[in-house]
Amino acid sequence: MGIQHQAVSIYLNYFSCLEDDLLALSRWIEFCPANEEVFSIELARLLMTACAEVDVVAKALCAEIAPARRANTIGAYQEVLCASLPMLSSVQVRMDRFGMVFRPWLNWNQGDRPPLWWTANNKVKHQRAEHFAKANLRSVLNSVAGLLVLLLLLQSKSSIHFPMPKLFIPNIFAIHEGAQLRILIPDGNNLPWDNQPN
Repeated sequence: MGIQHQAVSIYLNYFSCLEDDLLALSRWIEFCPANEEVFSIELARLLMTACAEVDVVAKALCAEIAPARRANTIGAYQEVLCASLPMLSSVQVRMDRFGMVFRPWLNWNQGDRPPLWWTANNKVKHQRAEHFAKANLRSVLNSVAGLLVLLLLLQSKSSIHFPMPKLFIPNIFAIHEGAQLRILIPDGNNLPWDNQPN
């Protein structure tokens, strides 16, 4: 008896683990407006984990889009990604199970400004004693939603399909197709690849 192996994206597996952690957390913290400011050590861990993965995926995505640029900061990611995907700041991600909608990259429509959840992460990481309350549910959920958007864009280079997330559903860049998402990058993008069928 043998085992067949296929290549599996480590980025997608990492995202799936973050969603699993959020599902477990939802049994202890209700995802609702009254709890958006709730903060904890677990939320700090999830925020720092999600933001570290956003950094990794954004760097990989920017390397595919503009290899000569060598983007490695949030400001450089913004410059490369917004030039290639002008609609990025308006992207919405839903969490239907809890009736929530996120716009994780909204700040990028206001010039050189990082997302609020990115700033919260940096404050928690570097000045935790003063800013621990920024490790809140709102920042965590927005950071994971932002990660999903970048993963869809990165995956679009090599595939038109994406495994169905457990919690988050993008309102752009993908549609439901059976038990997975079909990646659809809208017109108006300047990505250097186009594997999308007509």
